[in-house]
Amino acid sequence: MHKTIQEKIIDYLKPVSQGLIVADARIGLGYTSVRLDNGNIGIAWTARSNSGGCTHEAKAGTLAGRTAVELLEMLANSHNPLSRTLGLATANALAAGLPHPETTSVDILELANIQASDHVVMVGFFGPLVPVIRRTGCRLDILELDSNRIDTISPEKGRAALAACSVAIITATSIITGTIDELLSGLGNPRAAIILGPSSFMHPKIFADTPVTHIAGARIRNTAAVEKIVSEGGGTMILKQHMDFETICLKH
Repeated sequence: MHKTIQEKIIDYLKPVSQGLIVADARIGLGYTSVRLDNGNIGIAWTARSNSGGCTHEAKAGTLAGRTAVELLEMLANSHNPLSRTLGLATANALAAGLPHPETTSVDILELANIQASDHVVMVGFFGPLVPVIRRTGCRLDILELDSNRIDTISPEKGRAALAACSVAIITATSIITGTIDELLSGLGNPRAAIILGPSSFMHPKIFADTPVTHIAGARIRNTAAVEKIVSEGGGTMILKQHMDFETICLKH
């Protein structure tokens, strides 16, 4: 049976999660952080809650002290998006303790080498990248599922664009929303398929049998600063001063 990216991450990390306990968990408006009792921390985009009430996470108040594997397995929760957020943040904390994969600090757009002849599809709105990409003269289609932006395309047109594009830039939040497998299977034959964002799971083995060519994510330098910013509702632009952005280049 075909395993989802979420399931692959869980299976990959279960052995290294044994004996580890969650020391701190914070669900901020922009990002969620999980710190383990070995000091390693991970973050993930905070999904919108569908609780319908003032309690958004039923396990609130008891997350710290639970086993790492219990929170890791939340990544496969099909009902609660916040649980999946906690699962990915825990996965990223566990991955921080694994041997560091080979990475580069070269800017991802420089690695992608986008030309005027390219057709780029961006899944998720990466505002700072849009003008840079447009300046190349390429065709740029932006697919944003929950957006009223006038410059985005519909999911129907998005499927056709993904099948035809030469470069795909896919938000790592799709691991949380559960759409990443559908997005990757919908790709045609792009020369570059990039998973992008601080939520990115930075280990190449998970994406080895997919069209992904680059995983562009972040490594946290200052745990205390990141936790404070998460708690106070900060996002990528504030967090970035306490993180190093790195890219894994997969060989296909």
